[in-house]
Amino acid sequence: MELDFFRGLVLLIIVVDHIGGSMLSRFTLHSFALNDAAEVFVFLGGFATATAYVSLAEKRSESAARRRFVKRAFELYRAFLVTAALMLLATFLLRPFFGHAPNLALHDLDTLISEPVASIAQILTFERQPYLAAVLPMYALFALAVPLVLPLARSKPWLLLGLSLALWAFAAQVGEHMPSVDDNLWDFNPAAWQLMFVLGVLARCQPIYQRVSAHRFGWLVSAGAVALIAGMAYYKLLVLPPVLDSAFKRDLAGPRVVNFLAIAWIATNLARYGVIKEVATRLPWIGALGRDGMVSFVAGTVISLVVDSILFTLTDGLINVPAGLAADAIAISALLSVPRVHQSVAMWLGTRRPIPAPTRAAVAAAENRAVR
Repeated sequence: MELDFFRGLVLLIIVVDHIGGSMLSRFTLHSFALNDAAEVFVFLGGFATATAYVSLAEKRSESAARRRFVKRAFELYRAFLVTAALMLLATFLLRPFFGHAPNLALHDLDTLISEPVASIAQILTFERQPYLAAVLPMYALFALAVPLVLPLARSKPWLLLGLSLALWAFAAQVGEHMPSVDDNLWDFNPAAWQLMFVLGVLARCQPIYQRVSAHRFGWLVSAGAVALIAGMAYYKLLVLPPVLDSAFKRDLAGPRVVNFLAIAWIATNLARYGVIKEVATRLPWIGALGRDGMVSFVAGTVISLVVDSILFTLTDGLINVPAGLAADAIAISALLSVPRVHQSVAMWLGTRRPIPAPTRAAVAAAENRAVR
């Protein structure tokens, strides 16, 4: 339950964070921390991946788990192609009315129209990644690596962490050789962000939090995490320039990792003491987003692009509190409707059956054990 809640909450944050005139985004994670929702998204992806892999390996076999995540990589590849197509289609439809909006994929659309064969080939090979689709190629690569990562996480965690840190240390150099057009670097360097994914996997496979928090001096770690969060908030709000170099996020700078780990520690404390479970019980629609994560993410990219483009045009790119709040309400309402609409469509097409209540309870219990 807690895992689904966190995933759903992050999806909501990602949507409003990609609306330039959003009022709520002034109060989300990126406003007071050196990291943002992206770290949470990737970390939870690693945690959920490990949960699914371990469960499948125990119920069936390691080979079945490996095959499942090879298949998952192709599902993510398909999701990337769908998202890229939706970004281009939305840009095509919005351009006549909102053509000056900054986040429309105008260059990608123009290239597609002028050189369709070359442009499609570049999208198929990850060389071209239209706006908001860029995180999915990275996820597809992570899914392919799961059969190698998970056995190490369970048997040789320190080796896995060492290899991950070594790759992260040279991520900038690796990123320069990723396939791309016009010498554009990937928005998310997989060589860097794999560290966040691996940390999520290790958090699920190894009882690191349980051992440290159970120690008689474990409270000192929590106190240090709170102090670190406060110190980095001060640094972010009063010291750093408003806009940082793109490499700070693209290559997952060390301060982002440290700030995230401090926040994650406190969030895990809240989960441990039942706070997150209580909130998640009261807000089940957020957990529904998390359970339907891939579809919700893809739909969220379209929602944020459309709402952002309309809002930018209506306000001439200026801050407008009533319009920004209205945009937030529309975007959030639209995203929250996605799981129900998706289930209705899937049931109508005959591709999904309602999940029985005992199964839902069993899944929730398994996730609760994983968090604790």
